[in-house]
Amino acid sequence: MRRLIDWFFKGLEFLVVLAMVAMVVMVFGNVVLRYGFNSGITVSDEMSRYCFVWLTYIGAMIAMREKGHLGVDTLVKHLGVTGKKACLFVSESLMLWCNVLFFIGTFKMHDLQVTNVSPVVGISMIWVYGIGYVVAVVMALFNIDVLWRLVTGRIAEEDLVQVVESEDVPSHVPVAGADGAGNAAAVGAGVGAGPGAAR
Repeated sequence: MRRLIDWFFKGLEFLVVLAMVAMVVMVFGNVVLRYGFNSGITVSDEMSRYCFVWLTYIGAMIAMREKGHLGVDTLVKHLGVTGKKACLFVSESLMLWCNVLFFIGTFKMHDLQVTNVSPVVGISMIWVYGIGYVVAVVMALFNIDVLWRLVTGRIAEEDLVQVVESEDVPSHVPVAGADGAGNAAAVGAGVGAGPGAAR
């Protein structure tokens, strides 16, 4: 099962790259053709938007698996284990409910989107907005997995915060505190005193 999940997300990562390359080629190519040759790619505008929709939702699924979604953990990280568990239960339950609503909304719009055809490309819009089915199911499964591990006590303490506060600093990198600052100052002083001591 683990290998199947890994292959599934490898496929998603490939689709992200494919969508990004397609967007760059169509948009940049269209600009060059318009200004350089007074021509253009007819389907460029529509297909680039559709690729962006898929890119956004596929990236959201990948980020959820890697716990890479941005969030504010200022309050949660100062809570005890029980408080963190309570906050995680509430947040995962709310996300699960949102995913259920997302799936229901996509289902209610299904018949309309099937008959709705894009004006230029000529494809059914369900191929664009049908990504809602995939996103809702995949993210809901992640929510259920976290809730199950939380209720059964199988979740590790470091997994109680499911977001990162900044994309610049990974969540697993420790922030230097007083000891770190003291060590840095000591090292700096040692480096500065080195040449003088040598004299």
